[in-house]
Amino acid sequence: MITEEQIREKLAGVNYPGFSRDIISFGLVKGIEVSGDDVVVKISMATKDAAIPKEIHDKADAALKEIAGIGKVTLDFDITDPPEPVAGTPASASAGQSSIPGIKKIIAVGSGKGGVGKSTVSTNLAIALQRSGAKVGLCDCDLYGPSVAMMLGATDEQPLANENNEILPIEAHGIKAISMGFLISDDSPVIVRGPLATRYVQQFLRQCVWGDLDYLILDLPPGTGDIQLTIVQTVALDGAVIVTTPQEIALIDARKASAMFEKVNVPILGIVENMAWFECNHGEKYPIFGDGGGEKEAERLGVPLLAQIPLDVETRYRCDRGEPVAVLDPETDEISKIFRGLAGEVGDIVNA
Repeated sequence: MITEEQIREKLAGVNYPGFSRDIISFGLVKGIEVSGDDVVVKISMATKDAAIPKEIHDKADAALKEIAGIGKVTLDFDITDPPEPVAGTPASASAGQSSIPGIKKIIAVGSGKGGVGKSTVSTNLAIALQRSGAKVGLCDCDLYGPSVAMMLGATDEQPLANENNEILPIEAHGIKAISMGFLISDDSPVIVRGPLATRYVQQFLRQCVWGDLDYLILDLPPGTGDIQLTIVQTVALDGAVIVTTPQEIALIDARKASAMFEKVNVPILGIVENMAWFECNHGEKYPIFGDGGGEKEAERLGVPLLAQIPLDVETRYRCDRGEPVAVLDPETDEISKIFRGLAGEVGDIVNA
């Protein structure tokens, strides 16, 4: 006798394409019907890419047929387009338009692992874009380890709501920002399950009064989990920047992040190699985490190496103090100059 538990156990081994989580934990399996030895599985998902449900179908079908004595297997897919906040607003990155009214370009900054400086890059990129004359927003999508509030020096700020119960983002250093760090104290952990976490992210993206922006930068959590899937199904991303450090252990995870974006048809804008070297006072450079890893990965992916950012004490200190290095004059500060260059590269690519 085939049981529902057997079915779920097998389907738990089928990952969503490009992600590290399976279709059971993502909540895509909406029903299982067992009639004797025959099985019907109902799967609901939102995607515009026909290749994704096909891959899930083939892998799920193969997994279920491994069950001894199973009869006919029917996989019933309910496929919808990703949600659009305003009727008539395209939710396709290929259309060159954002699915958030008023925002021209949405750029994700991601990494395969934590600790590579993704939030540092996101924050300084946002400020560098603003310093170039653009209107910029920064959305901290890392609910469990939010850093943006501290890096902007706005930990004491709390967002308000308007008469429509929409969130009014904090403004700091010329950019608009929202982060879980504005809503909790420094020592308060965020303890929420996946579905509630994704709901918070959707509220940050779609129920926040961003206004007219040239760019919205999304600081993603590390890895390839449910928050990333929620984002790519909620808004149309114009591209993704992958942050890594030069050593192989970081590059392995960066490849996973790149593969995730490729699976969901989000173009990789390029690689940022952070902590590329440490430069002593006498000018000698030490590649503490390895040499050339970011450049080799960019070549492998066929994308540009957007920037190499040194391991710099002042950059770390200023982020901790809420005064990101990108606010400095690029004519007198080398790291600020690098971030201005990064902003120029990203802007040129997404607006080409």
